[in-house]
Amino acid sequence: MKGRGIAEIAAGAVVLLAAVIFLAYAVTNSGRSGGGSGLVLTARFDRIDGLAAGADVRIAGVKVGSVTAQRIDPQTFLAVLTLNVDSGLRLPDDSSAEITSEGLLGGKYVALVPGGSERNLTNGGEVKITQSAVSLEGLLGRFIFSVTELAGNRQGEGAGGNGGNGPGAASPGRAR
Repeated sequence: MKGRGIAEIAAGAVVLLAAVIFLAYAVTNSGRSGGGSGLVLTARFDRIDGLAAGADVRIAGVKVGSVTAQRIDPQTFLAVLTLNVDSGLRLPDDSSAEITSEGLLGGKYVALVPGGSERNLTNGGEVKITQSAVSLEGLLGRFIFSVTELAGNRQGEGAGGNGGNGPGAASPGRAR
């Protein structure tokens, strides 16, 4: 009986050790580790719809960092993102940042576009040129509004353009 208890404890310890190893592997290879050894930058946006802390920061589609924090500036009411970018990169200080989508239903990420300046961004620097997220719902609403407005204008032209003598109008000398 005592041997069975020791075997169960040993088996439990092996399973627990395997779980810890898998967890450590997942954290180190996910690109979202807690370490902050990269270049820390900030960027201000009008809107960051759907972008969360932990989202990717990419250059030319390649992940080079992540969004570590987001907050509202109480003076300007702009969204301020804190970005942790690979410290090996030398980003010109006129680089731009834009919030873009992976696809129609994909997640959002921050795309950095390097500029051409001779001076580079330093740790704690700010990306000054930004482009906010484009709201798919807003674009769709504008499209629907413009289509209905266009259809209304054409309908108005058709009713008033023939003086009431269209296909459904009664002729002056005939009764319906």
